Amino acid sequence: MIARGEVTVPGDKSVTHRALLLAALSDGRCVFTSALAAADTRATAAALRSLGVKVGPLADGRAVSVEGRGLRPFRPAAGPLHCRNSGTTARLLMGLLAGHPFDATLMGDRSLSRRPMARVTEPLRAMGATVQAAPGERLPIAIRGGALKPLQWRSQVASAQVKTALFFAGLVGGVRVSVTEPLVSRDHTERLLRLVGARVDVEGTTITVEPVESVPAFSGEIPGDLSSAAYLVAAGLLAEDGEVVVKNVGVNPTRAGFLRVLARMGAAVEVTNRWTSLGEAGATLVARPSRLTPAVVEPEEVPSLVDEVPLLACLASRAEGGWTSVFRGVGELRVKESDRLALVASNLAALGVRARTEGDTLFVEGAPAPPRGRVVTAGDHRLAMAFAVLGTVPGAEVELDDRRCVAVSYPAFFRDLASVVHAS
Repeated sequence: MIARGEVTVPGDKSVTHRALLLAALSDGRCVFTSALAAADTRATAAALRSLGVKVGPLADGRAVSVEGRGLRPFRPAAGPLHCRNSGTTARLLMGLLAGHPFDATLMGDRSLSRRPMARVTEPLRAMGATVQAAPGERLPIAIRGGALKPLQWRSQVASAQVKTALFFAGLVGGVRVSVTEPLVSRDHTERLLRLVGARVDVEGTTITVEPVESVPAFSGEIPGDLSSAAYLVAAGLLAEDGEVVVKNVGVNPTRAGFLRVLARMGAAVEVTNRWTSLGEAGATLVARPSRLTPAVVEPEEVPSLVDEVPLLACLASRAEGGWTSVFRGVGELRVKESDRLALVASNLAALGVRARTEGDTLFVEGAPAPPRGRVVTAGDHRLAMAFAVLGTVPGAEVELDDRRCVAVSYPAFFRDLASVVHAS
């Protein structure tokens, strides 16, 4: 199998969500190029429109505009806000709605309705919002906002979504918010807040955001999504010859743990043409065929690569060296779009790889034989893409039970993968 080609991946999902939502709080028109046009980000855009904010269409190759309406921009929606499969939409919207004095209801699809929301609802109640949730603190959730109190919160999980929801609540409520995490999580929100002039103080794993009088309009290019680029990079590593070039990729250090683990595995990945936009670092990634060795991932690394664990596990299944790759502290994967931790292990086993879990730890042994078998994705886009890449190994026969689920984050994934992977 030969990997050869040049691809520009879709805009970063996390940054697109945050840019759209923060732009709604601005004092003017914001325009973003390269925003992600996918099911998750369209859920955020649709919710904003339902709340009275003018948001242009999210479409590939088109800039998207948001007409900001000030720090409390929302009007009551005509019905429930459907977040579809997007946990980011649900959690971040709860934060913004907490400062608005009207009733709102958030709902999601079957998968999202199983995901935990207490990590956001509890601190919002502590700020003064009224929140009613389905049993187990899950969607649907009814929230009534109003006057909020300053907050000092110690989060039990390292979650960029949790701290962003609380910082957004502080912005619309005009109060100071301080969040302490067990580990450092992604800092996309902090970078955007600094970009619009907010004071953001960081001391260890405690981040404090002061209230602002206004948010100026801001515009820029959304960097390419590293989580999407990772699959094409991996395809280049698993090939027998050639190279894959992925352009304009966000390489935010709090997000780039995937690249650091690849370096330990002996992967030939070159980072070139660095640039910045919207406070984010970007670069071009060049991946070449590599003989991979096993690696150990420690818990403190997980927040910077949590979305890439399934892909790293698939790469670990091709590692040489006679010992086992270990992923410690990856229990958060159990509460994603699926129980990713269990499914990664069971699907690798179904393909002939020795893989198992013990508590929150995943063990994967390198397997010399090509992977062959059927993969159960449970509708999870990350699993579908990771195992599709593993299926490019020469001699592999990997069948996915669901290919359409990639539309959540990377609708053109299979087209782009086919454009860079060619039969030798």
